[in-house]
Amino acid sequence: MPRPIRKAVFPVAGLGTRFLPATKVLPKEMLVVVDKPLIQWAVEEAAAAGITDFIFVTSRGKSLQVDHFDHHEELVRVLSESGKTAELKAVESILPPDGRVISTRQPRALGLGHAVWCAQRIVGDEPFAVILADDMVLADTPCLKQMVEAYDRVGGNLVAVMDVPRDQTRRYGILDVGEDDQREGALVAIKGLVEKPAPEDAPSTLSIIGRYILQPEIFAHLEKAERGAGGEIQLTDAMARMIGADPFHGYRFRGTRYDCGDKAGYIAANLAFALERPDLAPAVRAHAKRLFGGD
Repeated sequence: MPRPIRKAVFPVAGLGTRFLPATKVLPKEMLVVVDKPLIQWAVEEAAAAGITDFIFVTSRGKSLQVDHFDHHEELVRVLSESGKTAELKAVESILPPDGRVISTRQPRALGLGHAVWCAQRIVGDEPFAVILADDMVLADTPCLKQMVEAYDRVGGNLVAVMDVPRDQTRRYGILDVGEDDQREGALVAIKGLVEKPAPEDAPSTLSIIGRYILQPEIFAHLEKAERGAGGEIQLTDAMARMIGADPFHGYRFRGTRYDCGDKAGYIAANLAFALERPDLAPAVRAHAKRLFGGD
């Protein structure tokens, strides 16, 4: 039986330049989808998968993500005195147990691999998950929970994957695979990984999205601080060096992924997640009908 996944790392140190000026002061992970910031959606997904320890890798001026999961005495008092029980429940229900939210700093922007390495001492010698909050997955079963269930069967390392248009391969880590079962929920054995290849050089169009389950041996590779695409320390490069040592699979998750690091993807996520809410869906559909016509 594989060792359980108890810890999740949330790399939240980036500047979010694609959303300027909105993210000049506000961290991009605090951008709201419907009525919750991206980081709350990510933490709730992790909790649904059995995660108990939530590790935030932050940078200077980016403490709001951690503060969001702290007790707010004044707000609780005002809501209690006003009899706003629903709002009070919404605020209190997001708080993980005391001592389970931990933050560490990424002092320099050296890439995703470096951000994950900064959590090494907190993660310790156990497998862990990594969640990129600006990748949202709308699914009946949360994406990370699907992955943990698959991990419990096969162990090793696991990454969430989906096909992308070939002309977009330079934006992703791309898999080199053998036989590919293209059904949702399928596991794909990985032969190799390439970070952001040009379309003509990509071994496939099967790309990694922001969900990972990794063994702690990854830290030994990240510690070498070898630079890859864009001059950064790439997580994909470190994962590629682990292939063959342990089982390594891509997991074709069930659900629809929204890239909330992209403005159009962020708007689409707001619409899709709002339509899943019984209290909002009728009004949202009515607005959409006025804007676009049709049924």
